[in-house]
Order: sequence, then C-alpha cells, then structure tokens
Amino acid sequence: MATARLDLRLDEEIKAKAEKASALLGLKSLTEYVVRLMDEDATQVIAQHESMTVQNDVFDRFMDACDKAEAPNQALRDAAAFTEENGFK
Repeated sequence: MATARLDLRLDEEIKAKAEKASALLGLKSLTEYVVRLMDEDATQVIAQHESMTVQNDVFDRFMDACDKAEAPNQALRDAAAFTEENGFK
C-alpha cells in the first residue's frame, strides 16, 4: 500500500500519451503506470551507478596487479576509509 504522495504538473499532451500507454498495457490507472515507470527506471539507474563491468582482460590485469601489490600505502588506506564512511559498496 502506498505511503507517500507525489504531486506533479505536466503538459496535457504528455498526460494524454501516458494515459493511452497505461490503457494499452491494461493498467488500472495512470498512477499505476507512473509508479511502474519510476520503479523500473530508478532500479536501472541505481544498478548502473552501483556496478561496473569491465572486459575480461582488464579484470585479469587488475587481479594480477592486486596479487603483486605490496602493503597498501596511505593514499589507498585513505580511499578505503572514504568509501566505507560514505557507504559505497
């Protein structure tokens, strides 16, 4: 059940298109359509910003560098502390 409210103003043409799309998808309301879009888009944006994909050879070179690395220097310790303090995963 919804616990928050969002009020917004939009162009009549955009609203009409959204209502049509909502109906074509068989959704009960424009609100259901907007909530669905927001949830899907927010999930995608968050995933894009919380993950990174690299080519296999780049990952292999990174792992090789990690294996050969000596004890972390102060800059690396500071970077690790920064990420932990700011909730980065």
